[in-house]
Amino acid sequence: MGQLAVRLRYLAGRARKLSPANLAEFTDQVKRVSKAPSAVIIADMLWCSVRYDMGFRDYAVWDIRLLKGRERATWMTHPKSFRITRMLNSAQARPLVEDKPRFYQDFADDIRREWLDVRIADDDELRAFLRRHDVVIAKPTNGFGGGGIDRVTTADIGDVTAWRAGQVAKDQTLIEEVLPQHPDLAAVYPGSVNTVRLVTFLGKDGTFHVIAGVLRIGNGGVIDNFAGGGMFTMLDDDGVALYAGVDKQSHVYETHPVTGVQIKGLRVPMYREAVAMAERLSRRLPQIPYMGWDIAITPDGPAVIEANHNSSVFQMKPTVSGVRTGLLSRYRDATGLAL
Repeated sequence: MGQLAVRLRYLAGRARKLSPANLAEFTDQVKRVSKAPSAVIIADMLWCSVRYDMGFRDYAVWDIRLLKGRERATWMTHPKSFRITRMLNSAQARPLVEDKPRFYQDFADDIRREWLDVRIADDDELRAFLRRHDVVIAKPTNGFGGGGIDRVTTADIGDVTAWRAGQVAKDQTLIEEVLPQHPDLAAVYPGSVNTVRLVTFLGKDGTFHVIAGVLRIGNGGVIDNFAGGGMFTMLDDDGVALYAGVDKQSHVYETHPVTGVQIKGLRVPMYREAVAMAERLSRRLPQIPYMGWDIAITPDGPAVIEANHNSSVFQMKPTVSGVRTGLLSRYRDATGLAL
């Protein structure tokens, strides 16, 4: 399927799912940086969705209303990311990363944590697992975006058989120990494991590209995902945070609201080791060249949390960074696609 066909199919799908509530939310976000009337903002969002292949959330989060046409054309977008996935990643290989128990088995040496699938473990195995851990993370086996993840205190579990049945009923059957995170990252926000997202591409010639490095930080919840209430900032090639943090609603955080730690200038410990891990794992999955790796930094080194067959796009708001151009050229250079 060519790029145009993929693009049109994506646009049609997004149009069917368009929610007036979401449209109002995005318009309100834009109004924080623009005095344009709502009708003008909505018309401009529609224009950008066609002209620049841009999602409405892309438009709102990246301050597109403030940019000139030649600047808008430099921004990577989620529809374009979707096209890379559809054109270059093997659909047949998708279960290798999205089926979490399978992924955990295949990359057992790199996840660095104990886990159990309650669908297949017997009651004795489950009880023993729960006795070994005061707190566990429970998640769906095929979840994404941080959805359906809970932190469970094992002392609160009375009847193990009944608890297991409840987990199966709500399709939350993967449980795993909570990874300890490096003290430098725990100091930023201790309530979640704060992870690095590496958006990478493995070329046919074997060249490995880090397209974007991102630090994701929790904010009041047990996960650090952008979609789950967390914030993010972009990293330089040495793993240093370039800017303040930003969340899904475009709130900007110079310092973390819980700990008071300044976001800009944070240095991710063992960042180069995390990049090396992503490269090594990418070479084991050449049929999925475009990937989003989520990596935790433990006191003993990086541990892979998951791999994303269709990575989200991360760029920093111009009102935060002062930079009015996006990362589209990095995606083009890495993939060779005329996006």
